[in-house]
Parts: sequence; structure tokens; C-alpha cells
Amino acid sequence: MYATNNAYANVGNAYKSNEVLTAPKKKLVIMLYDGAIKNLKLSKIAMADKDIEKTNNAIIKAQNILAEFMSTLNFDDGGEIAKGLMTLYQYMYDRTIRANINKDPEIVDEVIALLEDLRDTWSQI
Repeated sequence: MYATNNAYANVGNAYKSNEVLTAPKKKLVIMLYDGAIKNLKLSKIAMADKDIEKTNNAIIKAQNILAEFMSTLNFDDGGEIAKGLMTLYQYMYDRTIRANINKDPEIVDEVIALLEDLRDTWSQI
């Protein structure tokens, strides 16, 4: 049974990899927002379970996505919008650090709300 489940997991991973490789830019951005939101929600579950390692790992995954957003901003073409997004991404990154240190689900909720707003905005473009 394990081999069968493992085979399904491999197919699922291959499908997800193909989806990422062939997705248009807008969809990739939305997928990244969804990934950050998902990981922050997982961190809240881990906090409730008092699982420090899972909390940390989930928050770090969300931080990696925020760092990716920051590293790909185009300030030449994006101007003030790019500067504003950088400020917002840095704020969220800093808040996730504080949430991880304090194991504070309210801070996580704050960042989730900001990410959901950004994702919804991208969805409407």
C-alpha cells in the first residue's frame, strides 16, 4: 500500500511541477500568495499543537515566498507601486519573524489578511 500511495504522491508532484512550469505569470503570483497563506495557516495549527518545529518550518516557507516577492520587484518599471510593495513585503516579513519568536497567532492572522488582500487584487487584474 505504501508503494501505491508513494506513486500517487509522485504523480501529484509531477502534475504540480508541470502546472508551475507552464503557468502564466499572473497565475504564478497567485499560487505564491496561496502558498504563503497556506503555510501561515499551517503555522497557526502547529502553534495550537505547541509544535515549535512545525511552526518554525511553516513560517520559514512563508518568509521564503515573501523574500522571493521582494527579490523580483522591478523598480524601473514598477516605480512607486514597486516601492510600496517592497515596504509591505518587508513589513510582513518582519511580522512573521515576530510571530515566530512569540508564537503569536494574532500576528499570523494580520499577515494572512494582508496576503489575502494582495492575492485578491492580483485575481482581479
